[in-house]
Amino acid sequence: MTGDNGAAKADWPLFEVFVRGKRGLNHVHVGSLHAADEEMALHNARNLYTRRNEGVSIWVVRADAITASSPDEKDPFFAPSGDKVYRHPTFYRIPDDVPHM
Repeated sequence: MTGDNGAAKADWPLFEVFVRGKRGLNHVHVGSLHAADEEMALHNARNLYTRRNEGVSIWVVRADAITASSPDEKDPFFAPSGDKVYRHPTFYRIPDDVPHM
């Protein structure tokens, strides 16, 4: 099966799709899709993942461009932050009129 540009769909790169909802503050991973290029991925992501008008922003990222930490290395990778007590607000007095702290 081929697309408009003659490339076989099986050869199209995989894109990860992130959508920010109307009430959300951040983008959330909603799924993956194959597309010939970034523009096609963006349009297909809009059609597939925001059919009910629930999104206000979409990001598409080629899956081969993502670098992630390994779940097997979570303890040594994140351990250095545990000894930095200044990152935790235990030394600060938070005023009573500051919400959500």
